[in-house]
Amino acid sequence: MIKILAYPLTAIYFVLFGFVLVLFHPVQWLCLNIFGYNAHKKSVSILNLCLIRITHVLGTWYTFKNPHDIPKDRPLIIVANHQSMNDIPPLIWFMRAHHPKFVSKIELGKGIPSVSYNLRHGGSVLIDRKDSRQALIQIAKLGKYIEEHNRSAVIFPEGTRSRTGHPKRFQAKGLKAIMKYAPSALLVPVTINNSWKMLRYGKFPYGLGSHLKFTVHPPMENTGEPEMLISRIEKQITKAIEL
Repeated sequence: MIKILAYPLTAIYFVLFGFVLVLFHPVQWLCLNIFGYNAHKKSVSILNLCLIRITHVLGTWYTFKNPHDIPKDRPLIIVANHQSMNDIPPLIWFMRAHHPKFVSKIELGKGIPSVSYNLRHGGSVLIDRKDSRQALIQIAKLGKYIEEHNRSAVIFPEGTRSRTGHPKRFQAKGLKAIMKYAPSALLVPVTINNSWKMLRYGKFPYGLGSHLKFTVHPPMENTGEPEMLISRIEKQITKAIEL
């Protein structure tokens, strides 16, 4: 019965999703080209708040726990497990004070209203997962960017999202590169739970009544010991995953 109900609700969700993306595409362009970076950043934050709100049609609700006083005047490297594309709007909205930027696959850099524009012009980088050299160059570029501008890089070291919630082993190369080129960045581990449940039936229909939980763990200083730090971060994130 719940899956049957999911079909019309998912159709409504997709209509709203498409409307929001199309609406904010020219808004982003105007903000960036007329008013500059800060206006564009605010438009992206509001866009992602809207993307969160429309998931309420599916009965989705959110808990974002961040009890830490994370400084806004230094770069951050936000490291999280990855369960679905629905991980991204809450990270952008709830961490908006830290100007989050993403390491994203190159395919998302074109053809998607609002999303592709922000990835190309908002400070994120696009990587070709088939070309490791290009990927590392772009990730290093992101590290230098956040170091210079006191912004945040969001990276999902698993590489691809987990479709069942079970964590995958971290691929450390990209995270090491960001740590190297943003040596003053604070490392912020985040555990994401239940995002995969929105895709429990596949891409259509969406799952109903998912409670997405985000837990921000205590930040760590980048002490120049990447292997040890990455191991600690991976253990901290995976220990809090609910299976």
